[in-house]
Amino acid sequence: MKFHYYLLINQAAGSGSGKKVADKIIPLFAEKNLTYSVYYSKWKGHDAQIAEELAEDTLKEWTEETREQEAPFPLLVIVGGDGTLHQVLNTFHQLKVNFPVAYIPAGSGNDFARGIGLSRNAVKALENVLAATEPQEINLLSYEEKISDRQGVVVNNFGIGLDAAIVHATNHSNAKTQLNKYKLGSLSYIFSILRVFFVQKGFPILVETSGKQVSLEKAFLCTATNHPYFGGGVAIAPTADIAKPTIDFVVVERINLFKILWIALLLTQKKQLHSKNFHHFTTSKLRIVSTTSQYGQEDGEDTEKQPFDLQLSTKKQLFWCNLTL
Repeated sequence: MKFHYYLLINQAAGSGSGKKVADKIIPLFAEKNLTYSVYYSKWKGHDAQIAEELAEDTLKEWTEETREQEAPFPLLVIVGGDGTLHQVLNTFHQLKVNFPVAYIPAGSGNDFARGIGLSRNAVKALENVLAATEPQEINLLSYEEKISDRQGVVVNNFGIGLDAAIVHATNHSNAKTQLNKYKLGSLSYIFSILRVFFVQKGFPILVETSGKQVSLEKAFLCTATNHPYFGGGVAIAPTADIAKPTIDFVVVERINLFKILWIALLLTQKKQLHSKNFHHFTTSKLRIVSTTSQYGQEDGEDTEKQPFDLQLSTKKQLFWCNLTL
């Protein structure tokens, strides 16, 4: 089957890693005599705009009819970080289309690539894409937030509490912009952790899973995920499996510093489930209610403080890859 590859490239991803990855892989398309077009994302939100324009004029859904057509199939190849992937797939979600996409990781965390077992080496990831003969279904999280009347999809995780407050502090830090110029953006994240950790308070939440309700009075960090990783490789939910249509929800309670450090140590050994202050739920549908205003984050995109009535389920997305899940 023939393809025309549409490369959507976020050069700024990963503090400039997007440009380096693009410089590596674009010549390979020419060397392999592949037909392609290149679209560069130039500002925040441009990823979504390009995706919408391609969705309206160029891309096609994967069907038996398109499989057998003689004309080259238009395949979107996303080159960027998890945030770039988030923007594109949410654009498709709002348009109610499900185009297959390929992904070449070029971010700083690349948790989604870890979660699906895709190489973070750009050339190997491209080889994986070119070796595939058909798309694979991969489970994402689909959410609906009743209070703010928002909905969308998440490729990694939806967080409320500590991780969201850290993301908010980082994204709104003047230091981040300056440090990114010197490719030291990760330092702004560390500064935000130190700044937020001691001021984030415990808050009450209601968790509803498969008809059962659990109330927790001092939630500190709350993360719903569909694969093990968050924060650039931390296995927050080591038993999560993206091949299964399930949601893994983790809650860490607000406890004293020594107990938090103990859980952090257990995290490095993937033994955090042994702590009584670490709660883990696996379910097909999840509802989280927080009556007190908290920061939220979805794939690193933060929201202002608000109460939450959040409902999550899973949604299948076609990825053009050659993986064993």
